[in-house]
Amino acid sequence: MTNAQHISSEDLALYAMHALSAEESAGIQEHLSSCQLCSEEVAQLRGDMALLALTVEQQPLPEGAGDRFMSRIAAAPKKPSTIIPFESAPVQKKRIPTFVPWAAAAALAAVCISLGIENRNLADMLNSEATQLSRLTASAAHAQQIADVLSAPSAQRVTLTVTKHPAEPSAHAVYLQDRGALLFEADNLKPLDPGKTYELWVIPANGNAPMPAGVFKPNANGYASVVLPQLPPGIAAKAFGVTIENDPGANTPTLPIVLAGS
Repeated sequence: MTNAQHISSEDLALYAMHALSAEESAGIQEHLSSCQLCSEEVAQLRGDMALLALTVEQQPLPEGAGDRFMSRIAAAPKKPSTIIPFESAPVQKKRIPTFVPWAAAAALAAVCISLGIENRNLADMLNSEATQLSRLTASAAHAQQIADVLSAPSAQRVTLTVTKHPAEPSAHAVYLQDRGALLFEADNLKPLDPGKTYELWVIPANGNAPMPAGVFKPNANGYASVVLPQLPPGIAAKAFGVTIENDPGANTPTLPIVLAGS
């Protein structure tokens, strides 16, 4: 898998995609802990794969969905109005049977009930279509936000490393100041004790207190991410840091800072 000095680009790409066995990943991870060049190549590969995933063209609503919806409305069963004929009375008596007004009222009530049921069914159909459209719109907007942050020329890109220790765990942050948009990705993180969590912090350049930017826990491979936490726009960042806090996180960081970068 490796030569005398570095790991091949093909194996690094498979490692970045988590496509290797646990034994192969462990060997590469051990090499990365002491090889800055290969670590930087893995970081670049992951960034490229994230950008590639966001370039997939968004798909519109299925073709003909609107026509099918209107066809369903047109095909909804409608009960014809009931016409109650008047009985012809003998001319000499000049009298209309007394049951006719009551029958007409009953027929009118039946028609109103039928129309009410049809209106309710149409309203349910419209609500279902509107809910589906709203979900698609929200998903597209979220994907566009991520793409904007990654592709913005003014985005601040920072690599976070272990403080006062060999650079084994690593992290990358992309921050767009004018929108308060932050993307964070970490790898090779150490497992946490029960009741503990990692927490990401933004250190403002104006000297204000650190801002919490989300809590996270790594998976079995030590990987974790924070995507678009709720941050105020326009805050210039001097640095970023990661601490270990008690669940569910803290409002002020607890020393030591296990990852830091600026």
